[in-house]
Amino acid sequence: MDQVELTRSPIDVGRVLSGISDPECGAQVLFLGTVRGVEDGERIEYLEYEAYEEMAREELFRLCQRLRARWPEIRKVAIVHRLGRVGVGEAAVLIALSAPHREGTFPALAYAVKELKETVPIWKKEVGEKGARWKPAK
Repeated sequence: MDQVELTRSPIDVGRVLSGISDPECGAQVLFLGTVRGVEDGERIEYLEYEAYEEMAREELFRLCQRLRARWPEIRKVAIVHRLGRVGVGEAAVLIALSAPHREGTFPALAYAVKELKETVPIWKKEVGEKGARWKPAK
């Protein structure tokens, strides 16, 4: 079963990795996206994430289905995204997957990051030394 989560709490990386663990899988790969302290030369204080939560969960599960369709060797998928205020250095998103072998896991992970940013209704407001502004996901 895939793990999809929107949370206002810090992401527990160990718990997520434990959830994708499988004794038949020798590969566990993850992407951990953290908040940068500088963007376009401006010091950033924090990001604020908002989502259309019901639709975001549905889109995240659809993303898991697309991953499995393209890379059937993937056994488990976990996608966790923070909502609310996320400080510099804190994790904003974690995507992890497991498979028997590493082949295919890195392209699948890159695909998942790109698709999440393009298809899931989650928005971020950047708050920095020049004020606050909504930013497109990139």
